[in-house]
Amino acid sequence: MRPHGTPANPAVGDIAPAVLAIGRHDFPDVLIDTLRRQAGVGHCMVFALTRTGAAHCLLDAGNIPIGGDLGAAYAGQFHESDPNRDALFEGKACAPIMLPSFAPRMYGARYRKIFFADSGIVDKCATAIWTGDTCFYVNFYRITSQGRFGHVERARLEAIAPAIGASVARHFQQAATAPLDQNLAALFAMRAPLATLTPREQEVCRHILLGFSSEAISQTLGIGLHSTLTYRKRAYEKLGISAQNELFGIVLGLLAGPRGLN
Repeated sequence: MRPHGTPANPAVGDIAPAVLAIGRHDFPDVLIDTLRRQAGVGHCMVFALTRTGAAHCLLDAGNIPIGGDLGAAYAGQFHESDPNRDALFEGKACAPIMLPSFAPRMYGARYRKIFFADSGIVDKCATAIWTGDTCFYVNFYRITSQGRFGHVERARLEAIAPAIGASVARHFQQAATAPLDQNLAALFAMRAPLATLTPREQEVCRHILLGFSSEAISQTLGIGLHSTLTYRKRAYEKLGISAQNELFGIVLGLLAGPRGLN
């Protein structure tokens, strides 16, 4: 039986590589590889927008050769004419935002020329999440050679977008704060259902999330392999799960939900 309130969404476990890369220098490469594999995304760009009017391009990864130029142009002035701007700034703190489906008519002529015609972008999806006074605006693109997102790809993006947005926000927040293992320790200490585990069960689960094998966990914690497997089994039983992907699902659900990034 799954604990009440735990999201039963198998899709979130499929972005585990991106979650494990939070705080690492290769996060952009792992993120775009994950997005390509899961939903056929060609390019990803992340912008940080503030309520004071500032905008910055934080990430530019994928198959658009002039992506860097587009990021600079958007952050420089075009963010003010983005038709999604109202929806972004009406968003609530820590609540995932899924932006409306792409339609060229939403954009002005100059915007369309620079960001779509000249770059070869033919489709996009976007999500966002506010943490404090900063909105992390995550955009997923397809170019001419790929064609538009199919129904299955778009549904897949919508399923993983909240967790992707939370992971992106955590990555860029973490760049100036605590490493991932410290953030996980805080999450396990304070948030249900993770906080219901014993200290040793929490340690084992945190190391699983950090990519350690059962053998490596045993060596790191100084316990036998049988003990490691027993703690894992007990933790999974308490959480109502049976696999590592479901553990990722719980953590990502907490990250994407209220207070997850505070």
